[in-house]
Amino acid sequence: MAATYPDDATALVTGGASGIGAACAGLLADAGVRVVTADVACGADVHLDVTDPDAVERVRADLGPIDILVNSAGVVGPSAPLVDIDLEQWRRTFTINVDGTFLMCRAFVPAMTTRGWGRIVNLASIAAKDGNPTQSAYSASKAAVIALTKSLGKELATTGVLANVVAPAAVQSPMNADTDPAILARSQSLTPMGRMGRPEEIAELVGWLCSNAVSFSTGAVYDASGGRAGY
Repeated sequence: MAATYPDDATALVTGGASGIGAACAGLLADAGVRVVTADVACGADVHLDVTDPDAVERVRADLGPIDILVNSAGVVGPSAPLVDIDLEQWRRTFTINVDGTFLMCRAFVPAMTTRGWGRIVNLASIAAKDGNPTQSAYSASKAAVIALTKSLGKELATTGVLANVVAPAAVQSPMNADTDPAILARSQSLTPMGRMGRPEEIAELVGWLCSNAVSFSTGAVYDASGGRAGY
């Protein structure tokens, strides 16, 4: 089945100013979906700190019901051995990656269930499954995103709203601009395709999961890892 979307569908993409988020927004817009991007960075349609419950609520009130939610906002966090990580760095990573995903889902899911159709795609990482050394905060927070999505998918299974998660390997995106080169090199060495992913490649999978083509999959993890994923 081709990837089609409901008429007059609206999508909200967090982290939409760059990287995977921007690629997802572009793909959906090209398919005729009305897309609203949200980010703390310049260039998004809406300035939004996903960790701020009041700000999330204001955006929900301003936008009204949406059909598609892509939670792409995230940070890599500290790159250091676990024993050297400051508690505030650890908490900040979880606040953005996990609390942000939770707050966005909590705000926008009710209207989706009322309307009987919706698609939620949360961005995790292969690190959530493998556990990257010197990236314990990032790995653990993305594992939490996977567990959150699995639970949410089961909760919504009979509502017409599907929630799935995409777990990419390292991607050439601004989020990785400050990542330790040694970590990126390790990721690439573990990837059978021998390269990093491109945002538009991840967007193709996200776009499919947001479409009518998917109807019998929820609470599932989809890898986009160049062959790295082993399970």
